[in-house]
Amino acid sequence: MITMLQAAAQQPQGAGWTFWVMIGAMILIMWLFMWRPESKRRKQMQEFIANLKKGDKIITAGGIHGTVKEVKETTLLIEVDSDVTLRIEKNMVVADNSAQTAQK
Repeated sequence: MITMLQAAAQQPQGAGWTFWVMIGAMILIMWLFMWRPESKRRKQMQEFIANLKKGDKIITAGGIHGTVKEVKETTLLIEVDSDVTLRIEKNMVVADNSAQTAQK
């Protein structure tokens, strides 16, 4: 037990800078692989939502597929089926369904 305490007390004094280099490297790696791609995706989604127009086919966060019938400042009126319309918040749109329906 005493030898472990003595070994811990005898750490080299120059090792402090390597700790900060490793912390900096971890922060850089987290920024490159987590924060940066997420902020890019968020910007693309905000741009997509801002450019929604009548006739766009969308998918909501709840999995509802529909066609945009009316665009207001914060809401959308979407047609889900013939004579079935829903008013939803713009931020609940998660995907553009136009490309998927064109492939079928």
